[in-house]
Amino acid sequence: MKTTAALAPALRDAARMVARVASGRSLVDQFSLAAEGGGSSRAALLDLTHGTLRRYGLVQGIVAALSRRGPPDPLVQALLWCALYALQSGRYAEYTVVDQAVRATALLERWPAKTYVNGVLRTYLRSREALEARLRANEEEARHQHPQWWIELVRGAYPERWEEVLAAGNAHPPMTLRVNTRRIAPADYLKRLAEAGIAASVAGDAALLLGKPVPVERLPGFGDGEVSVQDAGAQRAAGLLDLAPGQRVLDACAAPGGKSAHILERADVALTAIDLDAERCERVMRNLERLSLRAEVRAADCTRPQTWWDGARFDRILADVPCSASGVARRHPDLKWLRRAGDAAAFALRQASILDALWQLLAADGKLLYVTCSVFPQENQEVVQAFLARTRGARPLPLSDGKESQWLPGPRHDGFFYALIQKQA
Repeated sequence: MKTTAALAPALRDAARMVARVASGRSLVDQFSLAAEGGGSSRAALLDLTHGTLRRYGLVQGIVAALSRRGPPDPLVQALLWCALYALQSGRYAEYTVVDQAVRATALLERWPAKTYVNGVLRTYLRSREALEARLRANEEEARHQHPQWWIELVRGAYPERWEEVLAAGNAHPPMTLRVNTRRIAPADYLKRLAEAGIAASVAGDAALLLGKPVPVERLPGFGDGEVSVQDAGAQRAAGLLDLAPGQRVLDACAAPGGKSAHILERADVALTAIDLDAERCERVMRNLERLSLRAEVRAADCTRPQTWWDGARFDRILADVPCSASGVARRHPDLKWLRRAGDAAAFALRQASILDALWQLLAADGKLLYVTCSVFPQENQEVVQAFLARTRGARPLPLSDGKESQWLPGPRHDGFFYALIQKQA
């Protein structure tokens, strides 16, 4: 069991953050505010907020079932969600969670709700097994911890694997490294990890899967650019581009820069990396600087080439387009509850406009790699098929690694989609 001295303040702060997520605000934004304002430890907040949101469908159902007087105050409701996760996690004694949740109610200045919070949590503990079994049996959101519309999309797309995909979306993500082969061979870096007491296994040409996540400060040579953190699914991009020295390459939606860096680690190309967000472009530059790599990095809209393009066509274009991020939702447990049913269709329109714009920048015989971190066909196969149908000279190519276009999230990688298209002369 964990020490409980700071549980009440942590529940208070986590409840505020989760309540803001429930009102439509990103958890990333909440952590930025928490870092600026001090308060509870980041580790405690990560555990409580991420754990609560991974069980959001269930804890919402429990509070609704036990709140006979109607929905409680939003902050009190969020506090109950977080306290229920703390009880379910097994990290704390049950009486401690109840006591600290009541104390957190006072810290939130919701004094009249103290008796209510105490009563809901004690009722839950008395009826826990029967209540959870009933909710899981009757409510898909409580059983699968995803919004109903998301469940239906995944079930329709993957009728034989939909439950597996949803379960992966609730799991803790793997931590995978990309070895900078300009600095060190993957086998040699694997030995360095073993010497540092960090278990890892080979997950790709330059990919090493850690046995369990560790802070980057513990990674040998991280500050010197020997290694980066990048999912094995994301590492497919550079290899599929068919790179060669001297090529002009465009990374059209580059931030935070992992794929740009991998391209430069693999080949001596002239890389232009653009992103719509100037602050995210600064992050790309910092990543490249740590790795001692160079590229032209610009804040620009890839659908408006007249504002940044010099007229020289590119041999290779990486279009890692904005998407629902449904394939990496486990890394952002708030995301699936912030998305809406129409988002995939809206993203598909944006993706189509990006493809049409970038196609004009591609040289004859050049190749464009379309990438999403989505599992929704509306953003993947359907976008590519529609583009091929309306675009003269666009020819789909098989992927050079011989693997499927759609990777679903699993124990070794996140969910990604890849399609390679060549412009015929």
